[in-house]
Amino acid sequence: MTLREWLRHAETRLQAAGVASPGVDARALLLHVLGAPASALILRSHEPLPDKAAPRLAELLARREAREPLQHLLGEVDWGGLRLSTDARALIPRPETEWLLHLALQGLRGVPAPRVLDVGTGTGALALGVKAARPDAHVTATDLSADALALARENAGRNGLDVTLVQADLLTGVPGPFDLILSNPPYLPDADVLTADPEVQHDPPLALYSGPDGLDLPRRLCMQARERLTPGGTLWLELDPRNAPTLAAELRAAGWSACLHADLTDRERFVQATLTPRP
Repeated sequence: MTLREWLRHAETRLQAAGVASPGVDARALLLHVLGAPASALILRSHEPLPDKAAPRLAELLARREAREPLQHLLGEVDWGGLRLSTDARALIPRPETEWLLHLALQGLRGVPAPRVLDVGTGTGALALGVKAARPDAHVTATDLSADALALARENAGRNGLDVTLVQADLLTGVPGPFDLILSNPPYLPDADVLTADPEVQHDPPLALYSGPDGLDLPRRLCMQARERLTPGGTLWLELDPRNAPTLAAELRAAGWSACLHADLTDRERFVQATLTPRP
């Protein structure tokens, strides 16, 4: 079997299994096992599949066919200019969250040595993304899960970035104040677990679901953030487009100045909030 023939075989199996991007995933698995760049599939597609690669490819293909996330099989993901280790200890960083990082960094322009808090850091993606873009920032990241924090610590070391990691329930015990608090918290309604894609079922439920409307934890986070922001400081949240408008309205009713921002598919996913000064 040549490399090209293996790719066709793998793509057919993944397509039959319902994988959304069977060709892309098949190529990623082959390149991962071969340890080769993408150009290898053009230059070497006619070559026979190496015997030593066949067992590992068979294993990974079967696991992807069973809808284990590609990022878990590869063990890493490129995100926000960083290469992050990924596994079942934390939520896989999504492309949407890169836009949250972009928006939050825009708000830090002109703020010298900003103090930043990432709540529910998971892999450490947001905290490390801020630190990479703003080396002068003092970045703290929290997570309730010791396993997630261990993964975030690995990613900090892998990328040579220094952030403070704290095991905490949201902001509990984290003193502040902070110029920026950002979070991609659990925001899915509990009922979504019944219809979740098979890949999503490999993420920790703690990182996904948050009560009947998905806002139990985001509401708690906002209450705690009120006491941790500097004057003029900003809170940024990634939510579900189904519930982001609800939380923004609740924040405005509670005295915040809050607005919504769309993601790259024009869905209102991000909430930006600052405290309105008391008269």
